[in-house]
Amino acid sequence: MQSSVKDVWVGLFVLLGALALLFLSLQSANLLQISWQPTYQVTARFDNIGGLRAGATVRSAGVPVGRVQDISFNDQTFQADVTLLLEQRYAFPRDSSFQILTSGLLGEQYVGIVPGGADENLADGATVTLTQSAIVLENLIGQFLFNRAADSGADGAAASQ
Repeated sequence: MQSSVKDVWVGLFVLLGALALLFLSLQSANLLQISWQPTYQVTARFDNIGGLRAGATVRSAGVPVGRVQDISFNDQTFQADVTLLLEQRYAFPRDSSFQILTSGLLGEQYVGIVPGGADENLADGATVTLTQSAIVLENLIGQFLFNRAADSGADGAAASQ
């Protein structure tokens, strides 16, 4: 009888440890979003979202203020509609701009909010079109190489004259 009680306690302890490891791994991979704060929904339209994913952080002045809930393609405007859940305790002016930024050089992407100066705040269900798309590293490299080739072609034409 004594050993079966110990076996139950050991099994319970192992189960709690496994649940704690699962929770920590999901939290560190940004796959688990637990927030008990009331939120409101805002949709931002971007031309290019780069590698932004649902569940990414929304920040203003470096402070997390919400999460990306959903990303979809709008076939009317040919833009990406990014649905954001912002905590109600943070109110942003209606003319705030949204931009996709990267943590570090090659880190994860997140949505940054630059507050505007309007008297009215964003309401639940608002759509924001004042956005700045993600900077895609491949596009920058391609642009650099294209400009470099154009410059060397212009230098070669001037030298031959």
